Amino acid sequence: MTTATTNTSADVSDSARGIILGLLAGILFAAGLVVSGMTDPAKVLGFLNIAALFTDAVPGEWDPSLAFVMGGAVIVTLIAYRHTQPNGNHKDALKTSKPWLANAFVLPNRTDVDWPLISGGAMFGVGWALGGFCPGPALAAWTTNGDLVWFVPAMLISMWVSSRIKG
Repeated sequence: MTTATTNTSADVSDSARGIILGLLAGILFAAGLVVSGMTDPAKVLGFLNIAALFTDAVPGEWDPSLAFVMGGAVIVTLIAYRHTQPNGNHKDALKTSKPWLANAFVLPNRTDVDWPLISGGAMFGVGWALGGFCPGPALAAWTTNGDLVWFVPAMLISMWVSSRIKG
């Protein structure tokens, strides 16, 4: 006879509560992408059109509004990283030793710059510039933007192939 053992160290994110909270966080994130304009490829491409600042030969105008969206995200991240220490000795302002839905904070520990990082960043940048979408906004706009009928499946297949290549 086999008995099932419960793993008390399992993350709450594996539970129904964690899945529901993850879904709600995803919906909130998608709403933020829509409100900020990140799901509008014309706005994204206008932001990437820096050449329009220097010459009239480039069609369109530069749209700096997404810099504020990214700046807000960077500020929140900097504050969070400042108060989260990898050894568990978090700053007093954090007032918690772990996230709500996990057993511990998991911070990156790699500092090297390697070929997969450089090539992946380059491919992401080219895809973003050509399509006007990065993965989050593409998924958020998939149901409302007919141009994404092929973009999102191609993106998901590429992610899957990449995960298989990496091993």
